[in-house]
Amino acid sequence: MTLAVDVFLRDADGRWNVLDVPEGCNDSAGFENWRETVWGSPTVRALGATHFPVLASSDLYVEASDVPEFLREVELVRANLDAVAAGAGERADLVGSRLDNIEEAALRAREIGGGVLIW
Repeated sequence: MTLAVDVFLRDADGRWNVLDVPEGCNDSAGFENWRETVWGSPTVRALGATHFPVLASSDLYVEASDVPEFLREVELVRANLDAVAAGAGERADLVGSRLDNIEEAALRAREIGGGVLIW
């Protein structure tokens, strides 16, 4: 099982609709166990991250209004990528490529006023 990152929009009734992944984009956010071993790891928590650690216990819904803050958290993790990967026992290039996918989805979400879902 793998984690996926998607963009969603809320309709007039507040229900969310997940958008199709654009051609040429990758929706992989890592392996299922990365919920705890990477994104919810002690290393990521020690950085002060608040969004990613949610994945250790549930899916992550980043509402449109929180996407700019989430993008700052993506940059925080990227700035500490070697430490995050080492703490998780993963290759930095592998974690980095999944972080790229997450960032690309968040940038698409920001552009259209949508949110980000990692599940």
